[in-house]
Amino acid sequence: MSALTDKLKGNWNMVKGKLKQNYAELTDDDLTYAEGQEDELLGQIQRKTGKAKSEIKDFIDSI
Repeated sequence: MSALTDKLKGNWNMVKGKLKQNYAELTDDDLTYAEGQEDELLGQIQRKTGKAKSEIKDFIDSI
């Protein structure tokens, strides 16, 4: 299990709130997380924000 998966499972509500604060264009629908769907979630965030996956992962890891 990756560190990203651990972070998402353990603190999803906090991570979701920080993502919405930092990337105002994200909606609750964009941030629907289902276990095992981390790549799809990152892809959705990437499409909406225009940021690289590595940048999004780094932001989540910094929370």
